[in-house]
Amino acid sequence: MPGHCRIAAVAAATCVLLAAGGVRAQISDDVVKIGVLTDLSGPASDATGQGSVTAAEMAVADFGGTVAGKPIKVISANHQLKPDIGANIARQWYDDEQVDLIVDVPVSAVGLAVQEVSRQKRKLFIAESTGADVFTGKSCSPYSMQWAFDTHALATGTAKAVTQRGGKTWFFLTADYAFGHSLEADASRVAEANGGRVVGSVNFPFNSPDLTSFVLQAQSSKAQIVGIAAGPPDNTHAIKIGGEFGLFQGGQQMAGLLILITDVNGLGLKAAQGLLLTTSFYWDMDDKTRAWSKRFYDKLHKMPTMWQAGTYSAIAHYLAAIKATGTDEPLTVAAKMRETPIEDFFARHGRLREDGLMVHDLYLVEVKKPEESKRPWDYYKVLQTIPGEQAFPRLEDEDCPITKKQ
Repeated sequence: MPGHCRIAAVAAATCVLLAAGGVRAQISDDVVKIGVLTDLSGPASDATGQGSVTAAEMAVADFGGTVAGKPIKVISANHQLKPDIGANIARQWYDDEQVDLIVDVPVSAVGLAVQEVSRQKRKLFIAESTGADVFTGKSCSPYSMQWAFDTHALATGTAKAVTQRGGKTWFFLTADYAFGHSLEADASRVAEANGGRVVGSVNFPFNSPDLTSFVLQAQSSKAQIVGIAAGPPDNTHAIKIGGEFGLFQGGQQMAGLLILITDVNGLGLKAAQGLLLTTSFYWDMDDKTRAWSKRFYDKLHKMPTMWQAGTYSAIAHYLAAIKATGTDEPLTVAAKMRETPIEDFFARHGRLREDGLMVHDLYLVEVKKPEESKRPWDYYKVLQTIPGEQAFPRLEDEDCPITKKQ
């Protein structure tokens, strides 16, 4: 063999060995560490909180506790619904504790703050309970993903269905933060596109102690539909007050743009019956959802929300990508996650887009009447499946700098 050929052959072999060795060695700090950053004590703790931590631990246990020959560790912290605390914990986790992935993060203001830290540190973040559509729009990042829902998808499903059923005039009760404003904007756009009209809206502080004056404004508007552009606990407070002041008896209807099964459980079917809402998960959909949810129930004695189920799904897909690539290098793992379809008990026809949005089917449901419920947590009638491509915003309509460059 000529000299230059031998040199080339040796170099090629060396590259192969280095690459193989690199794959074997590319689990940072010899552990894959996942941080569940959540609300463990506040108004979002029932829908996320310990349930999200449990879902993460279930995903790791089901994966066998190791990936690519290295242990998987789950840690958790309470961000107290404060963006500065959430960002500081994320920074400490990424810098000092070598956390590879942060998940959950309820309340969009906190989620967007953590997303910025993730971008700066070049570490992965998968949000299940951050829904503001700017997350995969103008704030999109190659290091962050939005797994369970976004405001556009929930508002599209609910506002379209309610308007098409005859709810033509709308008044919005809107929580005064990024998530609430996104819900109102998306629902307004969809309602008007389907022949509806927005007659007014009012903003109120998140976790407001008294929504009475705001609900009375909605009642006096005479709008057919009062859209609640808020998450827990404001959504359930508004529904209770509406019932107390005779809003429903006066012929108006409330539409929850974000209602979780824990909200319905807290309200009770007598108060919540007839509500229309859109969800990305319901425990009683089929055998797969029932089997996983029973395991979850056995641990916490309540059924999972879409956020908690989404946490399991996201972590399982993340770990599968590490196994397939042999590394926890963030962009390599993210690329594999985008390449691989997502079809599990949580997601149907799921795929992760370049902007970080996981597109999958959603469901329009109606809350049952008390006499229709046959057992505990039997709360929803599934009215229709909304294909992901119809529910979520189109990629070409997103204001994501990453995709605009492509």
